Amino acid sequence: MFFSPLVLLAMLVLAASVFILFFVVQIGLIGYAFEKVGVPPSALFSLLLLSWLGSWVNLPLTRLSHEGPMSDTMVVRFFGQSYLVPRPRRQQETVVAVNVGGAVVPLLLSVYLLGQALAPLRVIMATGIVAAVTHWLARPLRGVGIAVPLFIPPLSAALVALLLVPEQAPLTAYVAGTIGTLVGADLLNLHRIRELGAPVVSIGGAGTFDGVFLTGIIAVLLA
Repeated sequence: MFFSPLVLLAMLVLAASVFILFFVVQIGLIGYAFEKVGVPPSALFSLLLLSWLGSWVNLPLTRLSHEGPMSDTMVVRFFGQSYLVPRPRRQQETVVAVNVGGAVVPLLLSVYLLGQALAPLRVIMATGIVAAVTHWLARPLRGVGIAVPLFIPPLSAALVALLLVPEQAPLTAYVAGTIGTLVGADLLNLHRIRELGAPVVSIGGAGTFDGVFLTGIIAVLLA
């Protein structure tokens, strides 16, 4: 399934942030930052770009039937952020999918980085804290899914990383922000999917993709 998780302006802003970061790295201002995250500069930039491109791709996992009308709202706003909603179906069902850019790519990178951690238990602890904060602030949006305020996941991940694992703050911020957001916002709220009346609910998609993506940017800047 192909559709944007955010309105066009938000997607362009996120894309621009990656390219600005690329040029800053190319002129040598923070070239060392990528290596401190745990992967080579070219690889991490490519993964961030792949995350943005992959945000348009959703892999259907299952369909859930439910009672009640389907939402016919095409744009839903929450905490100053606008989310696009796929056109509703006539059937009383919700397609549960996983977003490639907001879940698959960041999750694979996080698992790799966790293997590079000097203190994996503290990284896991930081992830649990971010998951708890994200879950506390996550709100169900009818017609969209579960949403969290835009900057809460990356900022909370950065703060916890600096406090718990200062020697590997960038790596910890990325892992904690990514997995913590997916677990706290999406996985711990899977039981609420039937209540949302959304035609498609994408894990790592609308409502959480921006937080996951910005976590990668802030992790690099932390270095």
